[in-house]
Amino acid sequence: MRDLSRLLRPKSIAVLGSGWAKNVIEQCQKMGFQGPVWPVHPSREEIAGVRCYRALSDLPAPPDATFIGVNRHATLDVVAELAAMGAGGATCFASGWEEAGEADLQAQLVAAAGDMPILGPNCYGVINYLDGALLWPDQHGGRRVERGVALLSQSSNIVINLTMQARGLPVAYVACLGNAAQVGLAELAGALLADDRVTALGMYVEGIDDAAGFAALADAARAAGKGIVCIKSGKTELSRTAAASHTASLAGGGAASSAFLRACGVAEVSTPAELIETLKIFHLCGPQIGGRLCSLSCSGGEAGLVADLAAPFGLDFPPPSEAQRQRLGDILGPIVAIANPLDYHTFIWGDGPRTTDVFTTMLAGYDAGIFIIDPPRPDRCDPSSFQPALDAIVSAARSTGKPAFAVGSLPENFDEDRAIAMMERNVVPMMGLETALGAIRAAQTGPNRGGWRPWAVVPARPLRMRDEASAKALLAASGVAVPKGGTSATLAGLDVAGLEAPFVLKGLGFAHKTEAGAVRLGLASLDGQAAMAGATGYLVEEMVTGVVAEMLVGLRRDPVYGATLTLGFGGVTAEVLADTVTLVLPVTEDAVVAALRGLRLWPLLDGYRGRARADVAALVRAVMALQALMAASPALDEIEINPLMLREAGAVAVDAVIWEEAR
Repeated sequence: MRDLSRLLRPKSIAVLGSGWAKNVIEQCQKMGFQGPVWPVHPSREEIAGVRCYRALSDLPAPPDATFIGVNRHATLDVVAELAAMGAGGATCFASGWEEAGEADLQAQLVAAAGDMPILGPNCYGVINYLDGALLWPDQHGGRRVERGVALLSQSSNIVINLTMQARGLPVAYVACLGNAAQVGLAELAGALLADDRVTALGMYVEGIDDAAGFAALADAARAAGKGIVCIKSGKTELSRTAAASHTASLAGGGAASSAFLRACGVAEVSTPAELIETLKIFHLCGPQIGGRLCSLSCSGGEAGLVADLAAPFGLDFPPPSEAQRQRLGDILGPIVAIANPLDYHTFIWGDGPRTTDVFTTMLAGYDAGIFIIDPPRPDRCDPSSFQPALDAIVSAARSTGKPAFAVGSLPENFDEDRAIAMMERNVVPMMGLETALGAIRAAQTGPNRGGWRPWAVVPARPLRMRDEASAKALLAASGVAVPKGGTSATLAGLDVAGLEAPFVLKGLGFAHKTEAGAVRLGLASLDGQAAMAGATGYLVEEMVTGVVAEMLVGLRRDPVYGATLTLGFGGVTAEVLADTVTLVLPVTEDAVVAALRGLRLWPLLDGYRGRARADVAALVRAVMALQALMAASPALDEIEINPLMLREAGAVAVDAVIWEEAR
């Protein structure tokens, strides 16, 4: 692992270029950087009022960090010279490398750098708000802080936008990866989190280059008490095999990346606003908050709005305990209905001690509390009457030790100065009710599986599909039950002796037999059956009866995350139901059960309204057997069982598709 400390926390900075270099120098001056900044230019005497050096060799010492703002061909020579002189690292601003089809030129850049770390190319650089050190050629909206979160992005524009936030989030670092030719996502993220002054990490990620390294990073962050929250873009592209696989279709749209982040214990959000609000929670409260929430407001309308907006997020608002009911009733009187969310009315408004008592009593019984409060705009109104309620939130958080969220129903109802003041008093100010609820849900990451790592990626290779009979033979040998049956190259060759009707007749050689008209069910005999166009052979089996549910189980190699598991309700309506969940392998039995319980139709497996209970344990055993098979057989690319018939006792794979390396 490269040492990025000099690059991220430099004592001296060199800048090359002209206009871009001027911006870097001015930003360092504006932020109060205490070390020397050395412009290097072959003909200019000064840039931004700072004396220029003619060449790198003229510098007083090897620079800790260098901003390289020259063209891509000159960048190669500069990087090689910096590496040779023992510089601490550089950011390469120029574009026109691999992103422009110049992969060889980018490879030359990496070779020129050697062991010296470089960010980019095609990269904006780094801002260190802790020490005032900027390798940054543009405007930004940040300020000096003593501690705060780090922002890491694969898009420079996105992270510039994030620095313009006026939500009170203290930002310690901003870093861009650009093309990540040398220093990758996990490596840079780990270096940022290694600074004790960094409390959490927010990322905008377009692609994960090292899934195992990312999982290790998440482990280390959680062990250090630092949360990670991520926007993962590019989630709508389906896999190359989506047309031939229910699993690929149902696991598309970012299901694999979301499953990977969940397994790592990383919070995932969809919008920059949610990213900022979740980071505020992690900054003050650490990487995980509990699931039992309370909500307090002085309006029944606000209480109802919280309940309605929270429902899609699955947030839990348990009722107050009897002791809480008694105490709150004593303070608020008989008119107020004690509930959660709580409308405490305005009888205590302006009474600091009573408001504090109510807020503290409620918050003490929960993991965290939402306090709806919208201070009036100070330019047209007098917000002073709201101060007792704001102070009461602070007091409740301090006395209970529980996270407290002061939530403005509209983003603009908390100005930046008030938000910063609340953050400094260890209360999380949150802008916009729906955004706040999404951030709170994201912060409930749950424990990550410490030490978990995804499987290694198997390189892409030509594939072939096994016929169903061969696929089922492999499943049966691995401990997955299949129907009793027989095969033949022709219909006339099929023999049903020893089989019990009703029968299922299938044509072999189809990925989706139902759509091809290659499945006939409930046959008393094979007499009079016509041949199936396109069939490469035939399979006859005993029809499985006594079915409680039809499930889909799909395992497939993934080019980023190693391999995934998709579980859900299957059969011919699998895509219509779209009730599936995706996990990244390897999985445990407990993880499989938890995933199944999260399905919308889980009650149908669990005896809903007197229905028979499905043998979920048999399903789990089948999943674990398939995982073991996939782990032991690198040639296997995808295994799909659709459906796996669940009975009250047992599970039977009645249809199976296996794709494997073509040999």
